[in-house]
Amino acid sequence: MPTADLDGVSIFYHDEGQGEPLLLVHGFPLSSDLYQAQRAALSRRFRVITPDLRGMGRSDPQPGYSMDTYADDLVALLDRLGVGQAIVGGMSMGGYVVFALLRRRPDRVRGLILIDTKAAADTEEGRQGRYKMIDQARSEGATAIADAMLPKMLTEPTRDQQPELAEFVHGMMAATPVDGITGALESMTLRPDSTSMLAAIEVPTLIIVGNEDQVTPVAVAQEMHKAIPNSELVIIDGAAHAATLERPAAVNEAIEEWANQLT
Repeated sequence: MPTADLDGVSIFYHDEGQGEPLLLVHGFPLSSDLYQAQRAALSRRFRVITPDLRGMGRSDPQPGYSMDTYADDLVALLDRLGVGQAIVGGMSMGGYVVFALLRRRPDRVRGLILIDTKAAADTEEGRQGRYKMIDQARSEGATAIADAMLPKMLTEPTRDQQPELAEFVHGMMAATPVDGITGALESMTLRPDSTSMLAAIEVPTLIIVGNEDQVTPVAVAQEMHKAIPNSELVIIDGAAHAATLERPAAVNEAIEEWANQLT
């Protein structure tokens, strides 16, 4: 798989299919493998581009982490690939990056997909939780973070009945460099609140959420749906925070049906 040297940072990415560009941004502390099922199914219609954010997956753990920096990396990658506009989607932290991209370069966004994410900034309690996780990552390593995050990513029945999927998700998180983990956590802690921009979003927007997501619950997705004028909400049954992996067929169907309405 290719990498792109973007201003001294090596960014790994998948680029599959020949159709309309669809850029999908993974969450924390994951990689582009979050979207393996979407690449396989959606590349029949879309040009599916799934990068590893800096410091995660197979991309360099370079300093300078912030939502704006992640977003600028994505714009540079689109430039490198000769892509002007794209449908841009993000899961969880990937959604925060997409909001930053929309603020900085709205001209590059043809449509928006928000997956298991939220617009609000962290509460003080949330920030303190991230600082504790930073300390844990530095003292215990990435495996400890993966241990803590796995029950949030997949429902208990899925973890019990599909141990190979649970192992895959755990391994993806455990492979994240500690510098990438701490940089992402600090970036999330400092990210701005995007709630005020929701009503001004002009592009068609699809909101997807797992009905058992405890990190960004259904109620949060419903509030975004109410605030974004041209939006559609799809609730995925039997999915927690990593709906793209836990219920890939339902997520793929939601994206394809929504995309059919775009003109």
